Amino acid sequence: MKIMGVDYGDARTGIAISDLLCSIVGSTTVVKSRNTEKAIADIAALVKENDVGQIVVGLPRNMDGTEGARAELCREFAGKLEEATGVETVMWDERRTTVEAHNILSAHNYHGQKRKNTVDAVAASLILEGYLAFRGR
Repeated sequence: MKIMGVDYGDARTGIAISDLLCSIVGSTTVVKSRNTEKAIADIAALVKENDVGQIVVGLPRNMDGTEGARAELCREFAGKLEEATGVETVMWDERRTTVEAHNILSAHNYHGQKRKNTVDAVAASLILEGYLAFRGR
């Protein structure tokens, strides 16, 4: 079974998919859409194409652990995604993943448009890596 990590965004949603052993991130991409239904349809196609057995959606908690409006949007998105795909969808704390993604890209000299097109996929990879490490314990 493969697991998909999702970093949901208003304009771009980062996607990371594990290898079959669920030990590492195997591939990444970005779904570009400001339309939630289109983003869900595109992600559902990736789920089917890659034989994904579980989806992990990043949950943006505040640094004190509370949840704000963005967390509620992500929960709603995860529910719609599970309904559309029939695949179990779980939430995973994504605090600081976008900051870490920007730091990684800066360290590798990704700037401007190149960074904008990549940061969401890197954040999805970090979400998935965290979840895979948790499962491995």
